[in-house]
Amino acid sequence: YLTFDVAGTDAGVEDALAAALDAADFKCVLFRGAGRLPADLGQRLVSMAQQRGLAALVADDTTLARALNADGVHLAWNTAPLEHYQGARRALGGEAMIGADAGRSRHDAMELGEAGATYVAFGIPAHVADRATAEARQRELVAWWSEIFEVPVVACDVDSEAQAGALATAGADFVAVGIASDMRPDAIAADIRRFAAAIAGVEVPA
Repeated sequence: YLTFDVAGTDAGVEDALAAALDAADFKCVLFRGAGRLPADLGQRLVSMAQQRGLAALVADDTTLARALNADGVHLAWNTAPLEHYQGARRALGGEAMIGADAGRSRHDAMELGEAGATYVAFGIPAHVADRATAEARQRELVAWWSEIFEVPVVACDVDSEAQAGALATAGADFVAVGIASDMRPDAIAADIRRFAAAIAGVEVPA
């Protein structure tokens, strides 16, 4: 699961996405900040992913998702996740992909799954200071969900290769690997390959 952060400029953004998609076997791309781009460029990025057979999602914005011909949206955690999901479903219709971050709430996760979310995600917001505790909780939530429910679970906001590997071992169906569009293509490819190796449980030589 690729999280592609648009870093405020369109210079090299297509090369950056191509480098990322060439580096690993992704199934889904989440575009964050795509609204900063000219509409035609945003549509080209979405099309690049879709032409490779990947699902293309936009962060939170249903209007932007329709404008870019994306497959759906990923909903970040908020204080009313079920209502947020239901609003997005009404806006995009029954065929759209809508995944939602349940934060650390098992109750919210179950409600989202029962309501028809394409996937349930467990992430760690950037403002959380105690990352170690949050990462342990995230692993527990992923393991709990994967053992009981059929709806796919995505682990988001993964900061390290070690955490990526641990989440895959815990049962995550997808682990989100994040890159920014202003990174050099070679750096993008190297980062993704390290994360992909960790997720697959392959030791990468130093």
